[in-house]
Amino acid sequence: MSWHITDDLMDAYLSGGLDPARAMSVDAHLGGCPDCRAAVPYEEDWLRDSWQRLEAEVLSPRPSPMERLLRTCGVPQHMARLLTATPTMSGAWVAGVVAALTFAVLAARESATFLPMFLAVAPILPLAGIALAYGPRVDPVHEMLAATPLSGARLLLIRATGTLAVAVVLAAGASPLLPAPAWLSAAWLMPSLATTSCCLLLSSRLPVPVSALTTGGLWLLGVAAVGGATGDLLAAFGLAAQIGYGCAALLMSLRLYSKVTA
Repeated sequence: MSWHITDDLMDAYLSGGLDPARAMSVDAHLGGCPDCRAAVPYEEDWLRDSWQRLEAEVLSPRPSPMERLLRTCGVPQHMARLLTATPTMSGAWVAGVVAALTFAVLAARESATFLPMFLAVAPILPLAGIALAYGPRVDPVHEMLAATPLSGARLLLIRATGTLAVAVVLAAGASPLLPAPAWLSAAWLMPSLATTSCCLLLSSRLPVPVSALTTGGLWLLGVAAVGGATGDLLAAFGLAAQIGYGCAALLMSLRLYSKVTA
């Protein structure tokens, strides 16, 4: 070897203060120079710290953009990672929600008679997400999470809340594009809360996908039945109905809370 590592350079290397290029150069030199390699102290503390730094750099997953956004908004790190690991937070589900809302908005703008379609579809979008948010068949980390204190109803509730929030934000962004008054454009919100609460409550007795399918089917049948009986497809979204949805959502949410905290 024509040169050897100086003391200052060795100290910077051992403390982890070198930039990647210089650190790789020192590594390469140490591999071929027994004299410099002998100068590296074999201390258990230093070796353990080096491996810990390496493990943290290699094994720790990098936070996704969504996880960083949630943490910026004040969500705890473990909760942000749990929410972003939800299968329904994937791009495919979000793209499906956007596509459904886009179709409903375009149909409503083409003809006001299609406005009830948007109001009926928006509340069942969170149900589709909830059906894919929890369970061994849809969640790749289900078995791992099943051994944690957050497993079961609490995990489902957390993930369902995240799914509902995404669906509500997307639907709220589409609502102003509807050819309708502001109050009518937002008439889907209370039904969304009510159907989501009903789905979560049923999931304590039925599989989550079955609960979501049952709730969604009953909602669509109810809208069609009210519309057929009154001759007005918007009758299911009037003031009296909104009060009923709000009361039902509140009662079911309280029941859910008692089950989770029991």
